[in-house]
Amino acid sequence: MNSASAALPAITLINLMTDTKLNLSNVNLQKVPAHVAIIMDGNGRWAQARGMERSAGHVEGVNTVRRITEIASEIGVKYLTLYAFSTENWNRPADEVDALMNLIVMAIERETPDLIANNVALEMIGDMERLPEFARERLGRCIEQTSHCTGLRLVLALSYSSRWEITRAARLLAEKVKEGTLLPEQITPERFSSALATANYPDPDLLIRTGGDQRISNFLLWQIAYAEIIVVDTFWPDFSKQQFVDAIARFQNRERRFGLTSQQLTDNPGDNLLS
Repeated sequence: MNSASAALPAITLINLMTDTKLNLSNVNLQKVPAHVAIIMDGNGRWAQARGMERSAGHVEGVNTVRRITEIASEIGVKYLTLYAFSTENWNRPADEVDALMNLIVMAIERETPDLIANNVALEMIGDMERLPEFARERLGRCIEQTSHCTGLRLVLALSYSSRWEITRAARLLAEKVKEGTLLPEQITPERFSSALATANYPDPDLLIRTGGDQRISNFLLWQIAYAEIIVVDTFWPDFSKQQFVDAIARFQNRERRFGLTSQQLTDNPGDNLLS
């Protein structure tokens, strides 16, 4: 096990070592990315490859959410944002949308006691007004029940798309300009970020996409400007704790330059203000 793991609480080490197949030797547990975002793709294709209904893939995908939340919390990730349902997903067949919405609500309710036990706070970003009333109410209760937790913040992007979010932010700022409380020249990148749904979170350090597709799919377009991106071919239902850990190791082996040169980072490490 990496010597850096000595900095972790004993209970965390015990939890990690209970999975005898988990190899942490390539990971520096003192330099884990603070914010990891995941595009959880491949549920439907996983099910179809097995001759099952697409909804079966979504059901199995819930189990993956549980194990990835567990390992993220255990190794010290502070924010985990999962792309659960996009605004474009509303255009899918009605029966699939209904099944997925009910599954999300029931799964979150089922997992809430464990989230509390593991000090994980549940939060959500997205166009909540489009959610069915039952979903808003029941998910709201789960969020409230975990609001006292101080560990990992699990953020579900639900009824979310980046274009919706950016358009909404532009309108909010335009209203302030119209009211005379904001000047156009006062609209800076920082001010714009503060109008986004993710205003309370740092930008992701790492974006993982499962399922093999090489695209962003309208997810956190503003926020991932300098995120490292890792795509794996594995469908989300089969994505394992080890693959998550391996993605962290790959992230740690990359040089994050933020527009600078390698030589600049070597000569003046303090210039890397975004690291």
